[in-house]
Amino acid sequence: MAMAVGTGLTSKLEDVPARARKLESLGYDVASVGEIGNDPFLPMVLGAEHTERMHFSNLAIAFPRAPYVVANLCWDLARYSKGRFILGLGTQVKGHNERRFSVPWVAPGPRMRDYINCMRAVWDSWQNGTKPNFESEHYQYKLTSPFFNPGPIEHPDIPILLAAVNPFNARLAGEVADGIAIHGFSTFKYIREVLIPAVHEGARRAGKNPADLQIRGGGFVVTGRTEEELARAKERARRQLSFYASTRSYSRVMSTHGWDDEASLLHRLSVEGKWDDMVGVITDEMMEEFCVMGTWDEMPAKMREKYAGINSQVGFGVEPRNPDEEDQIRDIITQIKTIPTIGEA
Repeated sequence: MAMAVGTGLTSKLEDVPARARKLESLGYDVASVGEIGNDPFLPMVLGAEHTERMHFSNLAIAFPRAPYVVANLCWDLARYSKGRFILGLGTQVKGHNERRFSVPWVAPGPRMRDYINCMRAVWDSWQNGTKPNFESEHYQYKLTSPFFNPGPIEHPDIPILLAAVNPFNARLAGEVADGIAIHGFSTFKYIREVLIPAVHEGARRAGKNPADLQIRGGGFVVTGRTEEELARAKERARRQLSFYASTRSYSRVMSTHGWDDEASLLHRLSVEGKWDDMVGVITDEMMEEFCVMGTWDEMPAKMREKYAGINSQVGFGVEPRNPDEEDQIRDIITQIKTIPTIGEA
């Protein structure tokens, strides 16, 4: 199985068609959209319309949307894309759920298990005509009629990736989803020693082969055409890492390396609004642990060193400016696809 190579699509609908065609021509396998400032489902429609091979994946915040609503969106996208849509789901943190989305907060892990199982029950009833009979602590699906049933589709097995930073959600990704979307704020030590074992444990609990799971993302890919561009990219990454490391929800990643004091300092500085002071807390050692760093030509070897045997998809987001650079990126993507995937190294 070849390593899949992904990159960001765009959330600006007017830019999606041209962007999707370009990415497919460069050899990308997956184009993704997160839920940041725009809807994470609408770009999938345009992307599928203007391509033939490339897959499309989003990362949507689950709890503000009912499982039935998301199941319906995914069914339409799976049909329209001819099976090229991958659903990514995340929980977000308590503050955003309550104060941004107006959603009551309960333990997110058990709730997400119910959420995914409810969606699968909806899809089963549409595809196979089974009677709605799902009921759990958080969700239920016990009522439908032929009028509300969109009917079976050609590609009903819609992959679900669960975003995870902590071990519980990583186990859940292996148990009830089809894989994990690893947060960029994850060191490779943390991925190998904490997240991947948890994903595999969840898969084994459900009687799955861990080698069949999709393992996407993890770490920061920091690159540039030249050493000068790379240096600027490193400083941008250092600033972004300082922001993530100040978030208490991600403290376990820092603790894995004994960086508890640095995490506490960053949190205090963030509360005080001293964003520029935070950047200096991120050491070169931290950068090496969190990032894959190198010029464009160095990246296939650098990424092989970090991702071989643990991922099924990696991200490589660059913007070629001319036909020569486009050819260079096609060659780099071809090389990245030879990196051994999960279970092959």
